[in-house]
Amino acid sequence: MYNINASKNGAMKLRGGLPHMNDRLLRNDHIVVAFLGGSITEGAGASDLVVTSWRALTEKYLKDRYSHEKVTCINAGVGGTTSTFGAHRLHEHVLSKGEIDLLFVEFSVNDGEDREESIRGMEGIVRQCKRLSPRTDICFIYTAADKNLTEGTPFNIAVHEEVAAYYAIPSISFASIVYELMNSKQVRWEDLASDRVHPNDAGHALYAEFLREYLDAVLNPNAVTVHTQGNALVLPPLNPQNYEYAEMLDVDRADHLEGFVRQQLTSEPLMNWRYETEHLFTDTYQASLTFTVEGQGAGVLMLWGPDSGIIEYAVDGLPFEQVNLFDEWCLKAFRPIIAMLPVQDERRSRRVTIRHTGLKDERSLGTSLRILRLLCN
Repeated sequence: MYNINASKNGAMKLRGGLPHMNDRLLRNDHIVVAFLGGSITEGAGASDLVVTSWRALTEKYLKDRYSHEKVTCINAGVGGTTSTFGAHRLHEHVLSKGEIDLLFVEFSVNDGEDREESIRGMEGIVRQCKRLSPRTDICFIYTAADKNLTEGTPFNIAVHEEVAAYYAIPSISFASIVYELMNSKQVRWEDLASDRVHPNDAGHALYAEFLREYLDAVLNPNAVTVHTQGNALVLPPLNPQNYEYAEMLDVDRADHLEGFVRQQLTSEPLMNWRYETEHLFTDTYQASLTFTVEGQGAGVLMLWGPDSGIIEYAVDGLPFEQVNLFDEWCLKAFRPIIAMLPVQDERRSRRVTIRHTGLKDERSLGTSLRILRLLCN
């Protein structure tokens, strides 16, 4: 459709390829493919996220090429989520279902300007996946947005590429492809994504087309592949504070509750969350929750919305510190947001208390708190 060769323009980094997937397919084994990412992976912008998104089109390609009965795909895309949250979601949303054969990871648009935090997230995903599902092949996907449609390698993609190169993870830059098509006047970005982030059906189809080009190159009997990804845990971490051991815990792990009640979310609308909404709720001043975790860090996953207040936390009896994550999106809908406590160098037992402050952002309609999960690393 378009005049571009992704493998030649640098958008496609083959590295070690997908050797495990190739072996499984050559043996005609059943394969499980998971897609971990943000709203673009979930399917935002597509007219039908289960039919016309790049993820759904890739699933169709695999099933049509191999067998509907022998291909299972997992949609673990959650809108608005970063690689930090992705590392904490990986076990519950993907690996708890058993070993997988291929993991696509897409967070270059949602990750922010904190280089170390981005490496902690992406490296944590790689190391956690290789520890819990050692034979899994991993591929990084870089989608387009205004911030990464630039000359050279944009910041977020460059940071993710540090991790990809270190662990020999193949990567595909849809952003690079879109940028070249724009420069050659073959397409306008706004014609592929009206909000300049979430692709429409034409944009999703373009992404899927070039992902198929990559898969055709590496999933065949003559593909040159090297089993390098399996050695990931032999390498020392790029960042010793990475989220290799990150996970979400049920709120039942709290060993002290005062002023909270368990309930389902009944308010509407809800965005960026297709999973269970049962949570701990309070609007009572100084209501508190305390839990203990082993590791380098902790946090909470909260449902923030139009009436959300300000929390405060204390670790191991140190003074409380306030956290206000209210933003303009909170006025539109309830959605999951993580509140991460500072990551420490030492892995040890940490006792965390979360408390209602009775305070709120000036834009908020109330001081309610909704805790969906506890987080630890």
